[in-house]
Formats: sequence, C-alpha cells, structure tokens
Amino acid sequence: MTDAIPYRLEGTTATGDVVSAHGGLSKGEESGVAVTVAGRVMLLRVQGKLAFAELRDWTGQVQLFALAALTERFDGFCRLNLGDWVSATGEVVRTRRGELSVKVAAWSLLAASRHGFGDKWRGVHDPDLRFRQREVDLWANEGVRDRFLLRSKVVRMIRDLLDRRGYVEVETPVLQQLYGGGFAKPFVTHFNSMHSDFYLRIALELYLKRLVVGGFERVFELGRVFRNEGLSPKNNPEFTMLEAYQAYADYFDMAELIEYLVSGAAEGVLGSLQLSFQKKALDLTPPWRKATLLELVEEQSGLVLELSMGVPELRRRAESAGVEVDDYWDEGKIVTEVYEKTTEPNLWGPVHVMDYPESVSPLTRKHRSKPGFVERITPIVAGREIAECYSELVDPEDQRARFAAQAEAAAHGDEEAMPLDEDFVRALERGLPPTGGIGFGVDRFVMLLTDVSHIREVLLFPALRPGAGREPGAFDRPGGEGPATGGSERSS
Repeated sequence: MTDAIPYRLEGTTATGDVVSAHGGLSKGEESGVAVTVAGRVMLLRVQGKLAFAELRDWTGQVQLFALAALTERFDGFCRLNLGDWVSATGEVVRTRRGELSVKVAAWSLLAASRHGFGDKWRGVHDPDLRFRQREVDLWANEGVRDRFLLRSKVVRMIRDLLDRRGYVEVETPVLQQLYGGGFAKPFVTHFNSMHSDFYLRIALELYLKRLVVGGFERVFELGRVFRNEGLSPKNNPEFTMLEAYQAYADYFDMAELIEYLVSGAAEGVLGSLQLSFQKKALDLTPPWRKATLLELVEEQSGLVLELSMGVPELRRRAESAGVEVDDYWDEGKIVTEVYEKTTEPNLWGPVHVMDYPESVSPLTRKHRSKPGFVERITPIVAGREIAECYSELVDPEDQRARFAAQAEAAAHGDEEAMPLDEDFVRALERGLPPTGGIGFGVDRFVMLLTDVSHIREVLLFPALRPGAGREPGAFDRPGGEGPATGGSERSS
C-alpha cells in the first residue's frame, strides 16, 4: 500500500489561494483553471455517482467534487476515511448550490489515517486527548491551529521590534552549574562525564548581564526556561521567556520598551490595540499608568503598609486581610505577599506596578530615593504579570550581600532562594555600567492576544501528568476500513 504513495508532491496550490483567486465565481460557473490541491479529507459524502469531500490544509479548506464519469478510481475516492491525506487535480468550479470546488479528475492517496479526528461538527473536547494528542486537536477543533500560527507571528514580531532598536540576539546555556536569575526550584540532572549535578536554567538573566559587561550594549535572548513548580492556569514548568538588557538605561526605559513590544506586536498581528479578554475590554495603548506597589495595595484592600512598621505590625495587618505569614519572613516579604494575594489579581490595567521591597528583589538596584526599596516595575495586564522591568544591580559588594541574604533564607527553608554565583559577582567586579533589563513572559502575552484563560491553550505540548492518555475511542478505525461520511456538501 505505501509503495504507491509518492515520495514528493510539487505544483500544489494552497486552498486559501484557490478561494482568493476564484471566490468571485457564480453558481454553476466554471473557471477553466486546473489546480492541484493537497490536504486532509475532513468530510466525505457519497450520493450515488457523485461524491463531495472537504479538503483542509493549513490555509483553509475547499470542496472536492468527484463524479463517477470523470474522476479516476471513483470507487476508491468514495472509500476514503476522515483524516486521509490526498492530492486532487481538477478544474476550479462553483457548484449549482454555490460551493467553490475542485472538480476532481485525478487524485492520489498521500497518507492513510488509521485514527479519526472526532465529529466534524462538534470537534474533540476531552482535555486529556486534546493536550496529549495535539495533532488531533489541531485538525478537529476550529481555531486551534490559527492560535499557534498567531503565536509564531508574535515571536517573529518581537524579534523584529527588538532588531529595529539595535538589540542583538544571543544564546546562553540551558544546562548550568548554578541556577539563578529568579525565584524558583530548579530541575536537577546529572552530567555523567563531569560527575556533577547540573540544573536546567530558571532564567536567562545572569549570563546576559555578563555579556553587557563584555560590551554587548543591547542584548536579548528568547528561549525556554524551566521551573520545578506545580501546574496552574498561568504556570507551566517549561515556558518561553524573553529577557533583554540595555546599557545606560533604567527601569523607566525598560517599562517603555515593554509598552513598545506589547503594542507593536498586538498591532502587528491583530491590527488593533483594543482587545476583549474574557469578555472584558482591554486597551493596550501606551502610555500605561504607573503606581507604586504600596499605593495599589491601599487602593485595592484599604490596607496602609510601610516597611517602617516592622514585622509584628505588618504580620497583624497581613493576617487581618487573610494572608498567612511564615515565621522567617521579613518586612519586604510580608508586604509583597499581601500585594500578590489582595491586589495583583484585581488589577485590570495595563498598569506598571513600581518599587518593590529590596529583600524580594536580589538582582535589582536600590531605589535612588526610597530606602528599603528597589527600582523594579511589574507590568500587570488583566490581573496577571506579563513582565518585569529593572534598574539592574551593578555594585558587586551589594550583590554579594544580597546573595548572602538569599543563602540565609534558604537555610530557613526557602526552596526558591538563589545560590551564590561567584562567576557573576566576579563579572560585576569588572564593571557593569548602568543597565536596564526586562523579563517578558511570551506565553502569557499570547494568552491575552488569543483570549484564553489557561496556558495549556498556547503551548503546543504542555506538561501533563504521567499516563498513556486516552485514545480517541469511538473515533478510532484500527483497520482504516469504511467511508468516513457525515454531513453533506454543506449541503451541496
């Protein structure tokens, strides 16, 4: 059977191009133009000596119109299964019932599908099947492939926007002797030839800042990072992060860069900055509001918090708002937890949340006018953090002290504390100029643009609990027997 399948196919026309070129045909009109199209058969209806099939490729779909008197191997065409890949050659026509079609003269089987793709009209909705067997989801459910094509466009647009501003793209190690650049538990692996444990990176930051020390004045990396954490609608252990660093810039410059990337990419792929997310309007037009973390906590919860209040009073106020406080938390940790529990989910924005406590930002420069705080901005859109913007810490002695504080937190049970990275401190000792940096969550941004509430919807193969996964069940045809019928020529 497979010996008859061609090794390559040339001269095909995308179904989307067929529709664009011949969409003006009237009912019953013939174009006089022959094309070859290829894709999957997603619907087949046999009516005596006529057969109608829906052929779908990644640009759209077109009907195949087969006649016993014209189509070679007509009986074989009628026995095709849903999901079979075929090519078909014939004249572009519009049927008497108005369906744009290729009137099939010749056709070839390109690949036989031994499993179906669900019901043509209802799709596949079992989440386990959708995410474990994404190839089924992409064909069976309308809009899924378009979502991932949009994601690809977003990534290309981000790269293009950074290129326009003179940023250089680089690649840094995924396997690292020390993890750092974020608060997270790492994935651990063993490097056999070095007899040593290594870690999958949790962030891109430290190597990129070393490159700024080395003279890369505008540098970025767009890649996968890994955090050994649970699954949630906003979190997947493996996700895509953009980090960019710019010499001679501060956190205000980097907040503007986020606005430039978000508005530029949204305009580029959607043609508008006016979005609807979860049935609520969202305007991404710059400039965005800026407000301090403490101001926003007071606005949202009514709580007045100051670091100078001390741990006992801050603990009392946090617990009055329903926020549990661990014994080893300092003032900055308590304030930040109150913000994350009471305020962040309620910020629709977009809003730049400014000025975080120093103790929760170990890689960020001290605030130029507010003791105990650092120059850090978190852009919040639709109740979720999409990025971080920093005036980067450039003082090696300050950095070493911050790492020491992280070591103490780790000793008290903080599993997400950062280890001391001597190579990074040594790099700072060689001189890091004033520098601004961003971390931008690409997956969460795509969630906004595609109006989905779960990160699994924008990851082609999200993390899933171990298991073989459910088979398509009634959709299976292990032997591939029998015609895949259903519906009509819409109905031709």
